[in-house]
Amino acid sequence: MYRYLINRYIMKGRNWFIMKVKKKQSAYPTVMSMEFDWTLFLLAIGISIFGILNVYSATIDSGSYSNVIVQSAACFIGILCMLAISRFDYEQFRGLAKPIYGFAVFILILVLIIGVTEDWGARSWIRLGPIGIQPAELAKICFILTFSHHLALAEKKINNPLILLGLCLHLGVLAGLIMMQPDVGSTLVFIFMFICLLFTAKISWKYIISAGVISAASLPLIYKYLLSEYQQKRIQVFLNPDLDPLYRGYNVIQSKIAVGSGGLWGRGFLQGVQKDYLPAKSTDFIFSVAAEEWGYIGALLLIIALFALVYRCIKIGMKADNSYGRYICIGVASMFLFHIFENAGMCIGLMPVTGIPLPLVSYGGTSMAVNMIALGLVLSVKYHNKPRTVMEVY
Repeated sequence: MYRYLINRYIMKGRNWFIMKVKKKQSAYPTVMSMEFDWTLFLLAIGISIFGILNVYSATIDSGSYSNVIVQSAACFIGILCMLAISRFDYEQFRGLAKPIYGFAVFILILVLIIGVTEDWGARSWIRLGPIGIQPAELAKICFILTFSHHLALAEKKINNPLILLGLCLHLGVLAGLIMMQPDVGSTLVFIFMFICLLFTAKISWKYIISAGVISAASLPLIYKYLLSEYQQKRIQVFLNPDLDPLYRGYNVIQSKIAVGSGGLWGRGFLQGVQKDYLPAKSTDFIFSVAAEEWGYIGALLLIIALFALVYRCIKIGMKADNSYGRYICIGVASMFLFHIFENAGMCIGLMPVTGIPLPLVSYGGTSMAVNMIALGLVLSVKYHNKPRTVMEVY
């Protein structure tokens, strides 16, 4: 009897204390945490400035400053877009998922109709007077926003075959249109983002293993029937650059010479010699220019800064308040990660040449703007946190 009464009074006291605490907390207004990630922002600015310097060095012999001006303008506009998007609540994009996806499909079809054909046969650009737009780059942002929304809705049933089929179709439409250009490099970026996002959503290992086995088994068929002769030659030259040293293997051979000639500390800014023999030295092989002039130390610091950017995106994603924000951050991180590995890898002969730019470093207005917008989405995820009381925030 006494034990019952004691327990009863203890429970009453506990409930009274909890009600007092809740009442005290409710007296404080609810606010958003609104934390701007200065680390991510400053990393992006620093890498972009370093990129502009290298574009200047790569194009100084041409006697024209147009590339530097375009890159600087794209960087400035991109920073403004990044700051604007960081203040915009990213969850508002969920209601626009269908129009955004429709826009991506539209521009990818449009480039097949009115796009400009490059020297190697790909139709990847739309020219509007002096301005060139690469729809595949814009489609990456669209895919991250729409697929993250799709995945957030389907994550609880991610291992349902029909749900998984719908997610595959989400990717397949965009990737198929890009392959029709054809642009294998951009297609691989989409596939890598797709895999990373599914892995984040905890897809069953049975699907991962099955997909890996099927992909490996289908590689010979893809090589023979889906890749053009030009793309097949690129793979052959990747395996043996000396197979065609004066044409298809020339880029990789000269790139490796440029990287090696930089030594430990580099030749010095604007002092590169081997870069004069590099085709696409301001775009695809900008890493080789940096390695020659800034040396192993400079190239290593650049890679560390880029990986720090990726790590920061992942860290923000892991602390996101909801799965949609988490998937956006992982999508952006995986996009940057593939670009870094592929671009730096092809410059030293470890990856095939695909024309993938180095984020924030390679020359390209569309690429620069898209990268800044992508980072703006990550900043938005960090900035717009769940409502908290003043007492919790401070």
